[in-house]
Amino acid sequence: MTDPIPDPHLEQAAAQIRAARASDNRLAVEAFFDEPTNTASYVIHDPATRRAAIVDSVLDFDAASGRTSTASADAIIAFVKKEGLTVDWLLESHAHADHLSAAPYIQRELGGKLAIGREIVTVQNVFGKIFNFGTEFARDGSEFDRLFEDGDTFSVGSIPAMVLHVPGHTPADMAYVIGDVVFTGDTLFMPDFGTARADFPGGDARQLYHSIRRLLSLPDETRLFLCHDYKAPGRDTYAWETTVGAERAGNVHARDGVDEDAFVDMRTRRDATLSMPKLILPSVQVNMRAGNLPEPEENGRRYLKLPLDTL
Repeated sequence: MTDPIPDPHLEQAAAQIRAARASDNRLAVEAFFDEPTNTASYVIHDPATRRAAIVDSVLDFDAASGRTSTASADAIIAFVKKEGLTVDWLLESHAHADHLSAAPYIQRELGGKLAIGREIVTVQNVFGKIFNFGTEFARDGSEFDRLFEDGDTFSVGSIPAMVLHVPGHTPADMAYVIGDVVFTGDTLFMPDFGTARADFPGGDARQLYHSIRRLLSLPDETRLFLCHDYKAPGRDTYAWETTVGAERAGNVHARDGVDEDAFVDMRTRRDATLSMPKLILPSVQVNMRAGNLPEPEENGRRYLKLPLDTL
């Protein structure tokens, strides 16, 4: 057996987590769960400086009527104002296929830089063709304020943060390691529900396996905050917080002992039985534009595209 390839970014993340756990100033996390899309959004902040970030916000969208609303985002904004926080970052873990991002709306209200992984340009190129967007769609990630690469660092107030690239669900998935906490996006779910699908354009089950094992190489006590929960069979309440140790011991798809080929076979077979998310077509075409809705046409109305017989 060959020795594992050194991963300096993972080693740095592990060191950051251990140092944060020894600190008196621990990241504060407030979750906001949107049941219609099964999405957990987060307001996180440094208690010492009151500087904050918002992770994976939701714009309410009714597909039947085509109406948008901001109740979910307004709850986040109200919390930030009530707590006296200053928002520095609006973090997107990837271009979501199950909800529209509210980041531009929140940014207008609270400020902050809107960030995502650099591989969003891959998603923009793939789906730009699917939606037949013209040359007016730049496909260079310029709609975002910051494009993160693997190992990039930033901070939330005085609390250090870094970014790990965890592709597989999509090419652009990022995990945010902030203090002793990791926001995993869609890569992992609760141990009793398993892992993300990998059959969207640009997805890859083998990449997903390696991304999961990368995250599960962090210290066992690392807190993981997930982007979704669907209440696994036998569980009556929603949950979105777990630990590396709990995932390694009990994840039904990716616990310790499940090898790469077994995971890929399981994931491929399972994904073949899944229908497309209800909001994938409106979500992706909005989220790859950093959550910006299409510009109004001559009649003053905005329109979303619906490619037929494609996905």
